[in-house]
Order: sequence, then structure tokens, then C-alpha cells
Amino acid sequence: MKRLAALLLAAALSGCTLQPLYSGGGKGAVAQGLHAVQLAPIPGRAGWLVRTALEDRMAPGGDSRYRLEVELDDQLTGYGVRRTDDGVTRQRRTLRARYRLVEAAMGTVVLDATAGSDASVDVVGSEYATVAAEQTALERLAKEVADQIVSRVALYMSRTSKVGAGS
Repeated sequence: MKRLAALLLAAALSGCTLQPLYSGGGKGAVAQGLHAVQLAPIPGRAGWLVRTALEDRMAPGGDSRYRLEVELDDQLTGYGVRRTDDGVTRQRRTLRARYRLVEAAMGTVVLDATAGSDASVDVVGSEYATVAAEQTALERLAKEVADQIVSRVALYMSRTSKVGAGS
């Protein structure tokens, strides 16, 4: 029975048209498309972290065919409460991004999407340790949100490069 399932799976996968997103490496259509994205400024500390992470992943610098505009919502909410003094014991840090990829020449929005992630933070007796944990969570969330944005923009680039190649 296991052999039959393996044979059926192999037969199904042989017709699969999956292709690597970054085929061609740095010279491929997706990588070149990511290089052609100009990053608009993003205000605040979270904005600086997300923008830096995007720059690391996209390496913009080619012709600015696209502009990426990102709006962030950074929330810190307490949800664990001590019975003795009603003090907060846990917090949830949430970072959400709404981003738009704009074709620079026409000003047309070609991609409008959201990304987000959240993390829990322990509130401990030391205020310094709590602030450090909150900042560490923000740094991690900024990288996760940037990864989501780059993945979605890369997917857009791969789809448009295939449409352009087939025309």
C-alpha cells in the first residue's frame, strides 16, 4: 500500500510546474526586479528597522522602476495581570504593515497588501530588562515583516516577468 502511494505521489509530482522563485540568481528577473525598487522613508524606530531589513534583502540601487511605500502600526498591549497588585505580567507586541508597490513612471499601484507578526514579552521586576525585551521583540518583528514583504514583492516580480516573457 505504501509503495502504491509513493508511486502515485511520484507520478503526480512529475507533472508539477514548480519553479524556483529566484532562478537565475542575482541576474534573474526577480532579483533584478527587487533591485529596481526604491524604498520610501518609513517614520519611527520600527520604520527604521523595517526599512533597514528591506534594504538588506532587496539591495535596491538599480533603475527605480518601482517605489515601495510602507505604513506601520506598532502596538504594545498588556494581557497578563497579577492578582496581588493588578500589575501587567505579559505583553503582546504587534507589528502590522500595509505596503504598496507603485510603478514609478505611471504612479499606478500594482500591489497593495499587508504583512504582520506578533510576539509575547514577559514583564519582569526590572524595568530595564522589560524594555530590552520589548526592543528585542521589535527587532525580530521588523525582520519577519520585511521577509513577508520581500516574499510577496518577489512573487509579484516573478509573475510579471513571466507575463512579459510570454508576450
